[in-house]
Amino acid sequence: MSAIVLEGVSKRFADHAASDQIDLVIPDGKFTVLVGPSGCGKTTLLRLIAGLEDVDEGRLLIDGVDMAHTAPVARGLAMVFQSYALYPHMSVRGNLGFALMVKGTPKAEIAQRVERVAKMLDLDKLLDRKPAALSGGQRQRVAIGRALVREPKAFLFDEPLSNLDASLRTQMRFEIRRLQQELGITAVYVTHDQGEAMTMADNIVVLRAGRIEQVGAPLEVYRRPVNRFVAGFIGSPQMNFLNGRHAERYGAATIGIRPEHLAVAAGGALPCVVRTIEHLGSEALIHAELGGGGKLIARVSENLQVAVGQDIAFNADPECVHRFGADGNVIP
Repeated sequence: MSAIVLEGVSKRFADHAASDQIDLVIPDGKFTVLVGPSGCGKTTLLRLIAGLEDVDEGRLLIDGVDMAHTAPVARGLAMVFQSYALYPHMSVRGNLGFALMVKGTPKAEIAQRVERVAKMLDLDKLLDRKPAALSGGQRQRVAIGRALVREPKAFLFDEPLSNLDASLRTQMRFEIRRLQQELGITAVYVTHDQGEAMTMADNIVVLRAGRIEQVGAPLEVYRRPVNRFVAGFIGSPQMNFLNGRHAERYGAATIGIRPEHLAVAAGGALPCVVRTIEHLGSEALIHAELGGGGKLIARVSENLQVAVGQDIAFNADPECVHRFGADGNVIP
């Protein structure tokens, strides 16, 4: 297990700052997720930690040792990529043990480590199969196992589930998180999916344009976003943002209300017309148009009787209204 500390880490590509003066502590034994929109610099930051990109400025400490300019192989980290990158001509056994064989690890030790990891990942009955005979989820488990047999100081995951279908993604989220918790190993996970971030992380790092916007536990970031960007990015459906007289009532330039914090109320402060209803089984999402312009999404019980074109009104839970200033930062 290892703590990873970044101090003033920067990386530029020509005139573009992919990582700009990043200060970050990735705690020992915790699952840290880097999340943000496309182009925010999360994969670049992961590659800087791995040593696949050179650090232009700053220090990168692993176990207290500056490894900003150390070769990737000497950092003791293991990376799992978006593509499985398995050797097609090798069996599962061969793929799992290849890195150890290259290092000159004794054959008996390789066999022991491969068997142990295969059992841990439920691959022990598939050791003689080639990748072409495996499902997507099984291939991803082999890719994780190939990193695991190296007994690394930390795992680095670069959007490893994006090639899987929805049900497999859910299953693999659980498997990766379970494995990390059982081993107590430090993990850094990159995703653009804020749902993955919320369900897997001990700590979330929200990035935008090469800079860190907020770091915190998932519910802390969800409940207390520091600015409008974080508030809008974390949460699905996205937070509702209202300006004008609605915001003025709260002494703000903009207010934010999450869909689950709106309640149907006769004569409520937010009169609307229902435009679309998404039925999700146990609940529904009402997409409505505000009187005077603007849109609103409310999460309600599926039992609510409502129709498209119907007039409806909502009240917001005042304890859950987020206030933002003209600069986009939260007003305490």
